[in-house]
Amino acid sequence: MTNQPTKTEWQYLEPRSDSWRNQLYIKGRRLRAFTVWMDMRVNELTPEEVSENKEIPLAAVHEAIEYCNNNQDLLEQEAQCERFYLEEKGISLEPQIIHG
Repeated sequence: MTNQPTKTEWQYLEPRSDSWRNQLYIKGRRLRAFTVWMDMRVNELTPEEVSENKEIPLAAVHEAIEYCNNNQDLLEQEAQCERFYLEEKGISLEPQIIHG
């Protein structure tokens, strides 16, 4: 897997050498650009709300959005790798039904 960003210089995003992932993180944080983007989408938040909730600059949120929109293949590949790893470890990814 190789990271092919559409933009070579990011002000707020960087790779992490201590991670198996090739995707980018918010500089100085253990926060993936993907996490910022998905939090916004899943919780139907505005970029301004994500900026406030995550305590990161609004421009960092916009960079994360741009990065994720332009790197869908990489993000999906890494998600598949993570799913496979968890399944191999016996961790169920299906929602648990609790009978009461």
